[in-house]
Amino acid sequence: MAKILPFRTLPAPEVLQEAIACIQDGGVVAIPTDSFYALAVGVFKPAALRRVQAIKGQRDHNPFPVLIGDPEDLDQVVAEVSSIAEKFIQQFWPGLLTLVLKAKPNVLPVLKNESGNIGVRQPHNLQICKFLEQTGPLTGTSANHAGQSPAQSAEVVLQLLGSEVDLILDGGETPGGEPSTVIELEPELRILRQGAISQEALEKVLQ
Repeated sequence: MAKILPFRTLPAPEVLQEAIACIQDGGVVAIPTDSFYALAVGVFKPAALRRVQAIKGQRDHNPFPVLIGDPEDLDQVVAEVSSIAEKFIQQFWPGLLTLVLKAKPNVLPVLKNESGNIGVRQPHNLQICKFLEQTGPLTGTSANHAGQSPAQSAEVVLQLLGSEVDLILDGGETPGGEPSTVIELEPELRILRQGAISQEALEKVLQ
């Protein structure tokens, strides 16, 4: 059964160390994000990514989104960041906007779409960003089996996935609501999933 660690305020050093070590060892950690809990594993850990695939279960090829702690970490997974992408980052990060950008060649297939692009976001949760800065990019797919409602608390994650994940970082109840808006920028702006950020807000940046 998964271990729950307190993460509601600035976590104690030993909590951070245990969670970071779990990620480095290829573990699966459930973390709070801006809307729901997510399954976090190192994006360069093939075995850990296979575990997340097994947990999520039957689903169409829908690449796992990636979370980063700082925009400077984009260069670990993204080949290039256009000037338009920079504008969206300045306006909406950290927050509920996932940018689909050209992935670096070494990014694993489970994280890329058929065009070789990867979805990346910087979450608004400051504690999680600090965690991500120390672990490097992590997956951010919702903490549930395919077809289930996403979890908004550590207790629900434990009920749904307690025997399938290694650690749960208990950041309290997450807000829920709409997920991140997902946009692709090349060759033109295309909304792949309408979420918390409206089309009107996106278009204002382009104007």
